[in-house]
Amino acid sequence: MLLLQFSTSHYCRKARLALGYKRIDYKVENLNPGLHILKVKPLTGLTTLPVLLPQIEGQPQAIGDSTQILKFLESYQPEPSLFLTSQEQQTEALMLEDWLDESIGTATRFVYYHFRAGEGKQIDPSLSSQIVIGVVRKQYGINNANVELATNRLVIALTELSNRWQKSDYLVGERLSVADISAAALLSPLALIPQYRQRYSWLFERIVQIHQLCGEALPPGLN
Repeated sequence: MLLLQFSTSHYCRKARLALGYKRIDYKVENLNPGLHILKVKPLTGLTTLPVLLPQIEGQPQAIGDSTQILKFLESYQPEPSLFLTSQEQQTEALMLEDWLDESIGTATRFVYYHFRAGEGKQIDPSLSSQIVIGVVRKQYGINNANVELATNRLVIALTELSNRWQKSDYLVGERLSVADISAAALLSPLALIPQYRQRYSWLFERIVQIHQLCGEALPPGLN
């Protein structure tokens, strides 16, 4: 299998965690932001990454969107499962995954790239890095006002996740699910922001545990 990705994307990290958890061999191809559309859109009709190319006879040519990739992997290789046996719990896990994808992953992106363009610029002050950061900020319209909204959204999200993860090793049920994979991936960029590392140490301990369970390299700030 081949995973088309941005190397720094937390949504692509989500796909890698799932592939690693299921112990599926795969390779990655890193694409350049902007130019990636030329390769991705003819395959999926979308302009986003990740995109998984199974490269297996009888399987789809390409699967776009991290949620659809996880669903495909579950059908292709059911064990170890990321879906819970209880229908009620699985519905809850999918609702959490959708919330993390559509709201919290976006909030993380806004806060992270705002940080990288400001006080976190020295993490990688190279011209190429700053160009990518500028492209992302322009693409998503990141500004002070929506970063403040995103910051507030993260406070609420981390309170909810804390209530769940500090009572149990898992967000839903008694084993790893799509909810845990999503949270570990989509919140991982916050590891480079000192105030989050200091205030939410429990979060990054759990992110490390899930990455180790999935055999995935730790995100920047945790390695």
